Amino acid sequence: MKKILIVVDMQNDFVDGALGSKEAAAIVENVVKKIESFDGEIYVTYDTHYEDYMQTSEGKNLPVAHCIRESEGWQLNTAVKEALDKKESYTEIEKITFGSVDLPFVLAEENDMDNAQIELIGLCTDICVVSNALILKASFPEIDISVDSSCCAGVTPEKHLAALETMRSCQIIVK
Repeated sequence: MKKILIVVDMQNDFVDGALGSKEAAAIVENVVKKIESFDGEIYVTYDTHYEDYMQTSEGKNLPVAHCIRESEGWQLNTAVKEALDKKESYTEIEKITFGSVDLPFVLAEENDMDNAQIELIGLCTDICVVSNALILKASFPEIDISVDSSCCAGVTPEKHLAALETMRSCQIIVK
C-alpha cells in the first residue's frame, strides 16, 4: 500500500504571520513529528498569491494580503521546512486558491492510486485542508483518505470542529 502525506499550507503567514493564530502555532510540533515519522511520499502545498491579491475575488472577500509568492510569509514554517529537508524528497505544489485542482493529477502521474492511502495535515482545517480533502475524495472515491486532526487547526476552534464533521460526512476518515 502506497502511503501519501499531504502537508497543506504550513506557511509562515498561517502559523504566526498575517493570518496566524495560537491554534496554528500549537500544531507545529505535531506536524514536525508526523513528517519525521512518515514512511511514504510527501507532497507540500503552498498557498500562493501575487502583488495583485487585493484585486482578486479572494482578496475582496478576505482583505488581508498573505502568502505573496517569495515573501517571508509565503515560506514554510522553519521547523516544518527542517523536518521536510531531512526526508529523501518531497514534492511542492503551488496553488492559487483554497484547493488544488492540480493535486489529483500530480498524484495520479506519480503513484498507483488504486493501491494508495492519503493523509492530510496542515492549515486551515476549514478552508484549505477541507477543500483539498474533498477534491481528493472526488478524484479518488475508492481509496482511504484521512485527516489527522491533531496536525490541523482552523481559523477558530469551532470552525476546525465543523470542518472535521463535514469531512466525516463525506467519508473522509478523521483521526
